[in-house]
Amino acid sequence: MSDGDRGLEFPPIRLELIEDLSPDTGSGYLRLVRRKLRAHYPDGSVSDPFVYDETDRRAIDAVVIVPHFAGSRGERRIYLRSSLRPPLYFRDRSRDPIALPDRKGSLWEVPAGLIEPDEQTPEGLRRAASRELFEEAGFAVPPERLVELGPSTFPSPGVISERHFFFAAEVDPKTKGEPTLDGSALERFGEVVDVSLDDALARCRNGDLEDAKTELALRRLRERYP
Repeated sequence: MSDGDRGLEFPPIRLELIEDLSPDTGSGYLRLVRRKLRAHYPDGSVSDPFVYDETDRRAIDAVVIVPHFAGSRGERRIYLRSSLRPPLYFRDRSRDPIALPDRKGSLWEVPAGLIEPDEQTPEGLRRAASRELFEEAGFAVPPERLVELGPSTFPSPGVISERHFFFAAEVDPKTKGEPTLDGSALERFGEVVDVSLDDALARCRNGDLEDAKTELALRRLRERYP
């Protein structure tokens, strides 16, 4: 039997928590989690103790929403929003392994946002997606009209256990209102634009659109509208 016939099976490696070394970081947006661990392997051997750091936050998961509509020529069009990300703004350009464009910390993204603790249910996910779509793009779409866009994914599993849950929302451009935003200083003066899905995917390919969750969401939408 080939590896493909057997399917994908994980080796039974177990992690043992030896000690929680997490510092008290106060009430900030992120919390540092530091654990001393030991790995137990399938052959019975055990690793030396090691320390592993990760980040945590009160609202750990996020929704990602693609607002889309049929253009005048029948092409599928989507809405993107500009976002300013401080870690990118202050990134040390001397650490770039190759020459890359400096966009001063800005990205084009589809609407997205955190799932609050009281929204951690299937119905809550839809409420969160509906809320974020209105806040960031100005479309009031009832939760029941949102369409799941594939399974959830882990965007950065080596650093945080956050999951992304994907949705698509067909919208009417004539109903677009002013985004209400969430009060964040970083959301002020953000631009919301519509572009063709083909153009957005081309920008993913040439590096103009660099946000990974956005590219994944757009590719999933393309599968629905080939």
